[in-house]
Amino acid sequence: MNSHFSQRSSPPEEEAIEVKAFLDLYNVSPSTLKSEEHFECLPINGGCAISLPSAPAIGLNRVLGLNSVNDLEEAYGWMNGRSGNRFLQINMDRAPAGTKDWILAKGLLEHGVGWAKLVYDGSSANLSEANSIRTRLVHVEEAALFGSMVCKGFNFPSTLTRLWSAIVGKVGWSCFFALDGDNPVGTATMYQSGTYAWLGGGTTLPEFRNRGIQKALIKSRIEHGLGNNVSTFAVETLAPAVGEPNISFDNLRKVGFRHAYHRKSFKL
Repeated sequence: MNSHFSQRSSPPEEEAIEVKAFLDLYNVSPSTLKSEEHFECLPINGGCAISLPSAPAIGLNRVLGLNSVNDLEEAYGWMNGRSGNRFLQINMDRAPAGTKDWILAKGLLEHGVGWAKLVYDGSSANLSEANSIRTRLVHVEEAALFGSMVCKGFNFPSTLTRLWSAIVGKVGWSCFFALDGDNPVGTATMYQSGTYAWLGGGTTLPEFRNRGIQKALIKSRIEHGLGNNVSTFAVETLAPAVGEPNISFDNLRKVGFRHAYHRKSFKL
């Protein structure tokens, strides 16, 4: 086998923190959920393959953080044994030539516009503008409410409430509510490992959208992370498409995130 086919490299830190978050999400999930929903995850050389067939989201049914042919072959074989939708996400600008040849040989087709990875440098934080919307950390006794709201916001089946409930109060995780009065109307999560943090789980109940709630939750997580020695925040969202509105991407850019790279999605 040619050397470029076996070449391995670790994912960049902004991708590694995302992998760690999903591995930990799997690890803290209840064993009953894993069994009943066929939730499985395979760590591979700094990346992973994750499968949760009942979840409609690409994020829980994909190969992430891998770019060598050897690693991709292992992940591809593992994913072939799973049901539901399955995807490969990869930064093609960083992929070796052999990996690009492997994707072509497998006949993998691009799916959608792909995802944008964005990064925020905590050393240049400028959050002087106060939040007009109140946010707060989720209490452990509110875990079920938090999980149900995330499911509603992302159109997940209610059986996956336990998935998101499981992270509330766990080491490394910080979960947030945005409030209308005293009532939670939006959710967000932050996973921290060392000085890096991954942001996810951002959603708003449909009747409260377009009020600046997600922007407030982004700022709250940055402020919380800065207070806990986070130096770099990473997040991903649907990549911008010409002529299509992208509120999530725009909100992140307005707060100060920079676009690090584009990650394509391929259907497995």
